[in-house]
Amino acid sequence: MAREQTVRILAEMVANVIMVEVAVGDEVAVGDPVCLMESMKMEIPVLAEYGGVVSAIRVTPGDVVQEGDILVELDSRGGGIRTRG
Repeated sequence: MAREQTVRILAEMVANVIMVEVAVGDEVAVGDPVCLMESMKMEIPVLAEYGGVVSAIRVTPGDVVQEGDILVELDSRGGGIRTRG
């Protein structure tokens, strides 16, 4: 039986959260948008680098996040995790 793994999607910079595009229980694939951020007047989509099921959302629109903050957590079973590229 494949082991479930938790994958954390992290903020890559200080930014404002504009929109969360997933909900707990949603299945996401590599490249799917999970959040929309704003920094220095630019909108920055945050894309899933792994596939899985959303298990937790750690931010809400209006939050200011720091580099390394957890945005979304995904659960994936063993071979279900794929990296893009």
